[in-house]
Amino acid sequence: MSVATASPDDPHAVGHGPRTEAHGGVASKRIIVGYGFWIFLVSDIIMFAAFFATYAVLSGATAGGPSGKDLFDLQTTAVETGCLLLSSFTCGMATIAAHVRRQGWFQAMMAATFVLGAAFIAIEVHELAGFVGRGAGPDRSAFLSALFALVGCHGVHVTAGLLWLLTMMAQVYAKDFRDDIMRRILCWTLFWHALDIIWVALFTLVYLIGSAA
Repeated sequence: MSVATASPDDPHAVGHGPRTEAHGGVASKRIIVGYGFWIFLVSDIIMFAAFFATYAVLSGATAGGPSGKDLFDLQTTAVETGCLLLSSFTCGMATIAAHVRRQGWFQAMMAATFVLGAAFIAIEVHELAGFVGRGAGPDRSAFLSALFALVGCHGVHVTAGLLWLLTMMAQVYAKDFRDDIMRRILCWTLFWHALDIIWVALFTLVYLIGSAA
């Protein structure tokens, strides 16, 4: 049975010398970063859960104004949803390209993801602006306040994801697939897929159920 020896940098042998995580040592930085980012995602999902609960409670509080059935256009929202779900596929392809160190494919798939995400945001902004133009702004009723808060919060997250995407493209172009950049790509990928999952729930609760109510 081998005994861990202390080193000048680790006088108490806390890290157990050069042993790897498979032998009980410290986990790799990739695992630590991924775990920490999952904690952030869970906190973000809890925040969205509060918005969903608020919307569910206030969905019938129209104050005599328009309801979801009067406002929602499912065909437009279906196109919007298709853009975001397709961007999840191109995001996955970009991740595969990063793992095999194919910079050209990575940049192409990230660019496609950006275009699809930007199209999603453009449709969403046009839709919400149309609501305001019809006198159905967030100040019209509690239902519309909850709607704008929920949809708007998701839109802000997607916009932040698009800006983050551009920084990833620039960093890979300038510094290639270094280990620290690969960890950032992992975090961005988790973030983007989480937004897709949240949108599926939002589309179901707000648009599908709202249109049928």
